[in-house]
Amino acid sequence: GQGFRDRTPDFEEKDAVVLGASFDPPEANLAFAEKQGFPYRLLSDVDRSVGEAYEAKRAPEERDHQWPKRRTYLIDPDGVIRKAYRVRDVAAHPDEVLADLVRFQGR
Repeated sequence: GQGFRDRTPDFEEKDAVVLGASFDPPEANLAFAEKQGFPYRLLSDVDRSVGEAYEAKRAPEERDHQWPKRRTYLIDPDGVIRKAYRVRDVAAHPDEVLADLVRFQGR
């Protein structure tokens, strides 16, 4: 999340809305967002239904099954998923998403 926080002006310049999501309750997300200085909203998926729909929920037998997988989706204004990411390099990921956003927008 910090990389997206640090690149917020770049995403705003492209009229992109950044949202985060976790399985934590709203109070925990708010405290975490404030501590990290996130300028974007963190959504709470306490029943994990969104995580399941977006392939972020781990199977009970998986290691760290209580935590979501790191996934990012680039969704256009019509709600169409333009690209799905399995995040492997956390530090480089915001730049990767921004480059794809620029490519999809054609600017």
